[in-house]
Amino acid sequence: MEEVIKIEGGKKLSGTVRISGSKNATVALIPAAILSSGPVTIVGVPSISDVQSLAILLKDLGVDVVFKAHDHLIIDPTRMHNKPMVSETVGKLRASYYFMGALLGKYKKAEMKMPGGCYLGPRPIDQHLKGFEALGATVENHHGIMRIEAKELIGTKIFLDISSVGATINIMMAAVYAKGRTTIENAAKEPEIIDVATLLNRMGAKIRGMGTNVITIDGVEELGGCFHEIIPDRIEAATYIVLAAAAAKEMTIENIIPTHLEALLSKLKEIGIDMDVNVDSVTIRESANTLQPVDVKTLPYPGFATDIQQPLTALLTQANGQSVITETIYPERFKHCHELNKMGADIDVRNPSSFINGPTPLYGALVEATDLRCGACLVIAGLIAQGTTEIHSVYHIDRGYENLDGKLKALGANIWREEV
Repeated sequence: MEEVIKIEGGKKLSGTVRISGSKNATVALIPAAILSSGPVTIVGVPSISDVQSLAILLKDLGVDVVFKAHDHLIIDPTRMHNKPMVSETVGKLRASYYFMGALLGKYKKAEMKMPGGCYLGPRPIDQHLKGFEALGATVENHHGIMRIEAKELIGTKIFLDISSVGATINIMMAAVYAKGRTTIENAAKEPEIIDVATLLNRMGAKIRGMGTNVITIDGVEELGGCFHEIIPDRIEAATYIVLAAAAAKEMTIENIIPTHLEALLSKLKEIGIDMDVNVDSVTIRESANTLQPVDVKTLPYPGFATDIQQPLTALLTQANGQSVITETIYPERFKHCHELNKMGADIDVRNPSSFINGPTPLYGALVEATDLRCGACLVIAGLIAQGTTEIHSVYHIDRGYENLDGKLKALGANIWREEV
């Protein structure tokens, strides 16, 4: 038996939706919390399957994990012990690699099998390992199990060949207990990095420059517990904003940070979407005008996020003319185009670009969420399609969207789950 999501399209949505805490911050904040010597309280944790997986990994390490409320987590590493992380859960979860930096920082030794997650083409962790080696660690790979060890970690200058979010966070976590000063140059600037650095600083770390391309970390002797509230999820926010542009009469998306969404909001203005942007919300109204095609190029933050190009593709099938999306981060991230074409879209993929010819009516079909954001794209397509869309592999969607069906039902969507 497999669970599928079914959507009967053509219903105009209206109302207000509240955005949850950031998935991409949460999956790094939870491993970062183990660097503390006492309990860390994190609020705004999204109810997604990735959080459940991380809780299992923490318990394997002897960490006490208490859900005080659905979004309120207390992580207590007082009785923690270091051991190899080789369970099945590690393989399911891309973000389990953050335990490498956290365990290396805390114990000078980390052993774990290679992490999993959505397949978006090659996503090497060489920059992470290069950073660990620069700090003085040796890295060995035994049949897919990474062993990273150091007698001591010494602060140094590290230049990242690509400004990787994962590598920036992982090196930052390893460096908080290193002797002296570590400088990460060409660091990624994503808001999630600022959030993790903020947590570590609240625990007693000395990190400066987060949000710029040079981050400095002065090593400390000890980190203690603290309280931290997670930033809103800018990708979930973007998904609902695009969804509103595609399928809503009038919809307000609240608990957002508009500066995190500037690249998307300016593209939607080009497309001709009618919206009001407020301090922490955006309201979108059905557009009377024809939607205009746009060209989009994905770039590291603050550029147009790769995670948003898939949901946006569903909207662009309704624009009048040819839109072009060029993917510079994960050049293979076009599996959603094949699924949209099954629904009646006219998209031509010529790596690293997709050419979306519109407008095309979409029709309900049987489709597969090949990864998390492909799933979001297909949900949007299902909402505007005629007839019923049946989405398979929905576990990808549940990895990153909290209560998607509930939030959409409250807005007036006809969406439900079935066992098939």
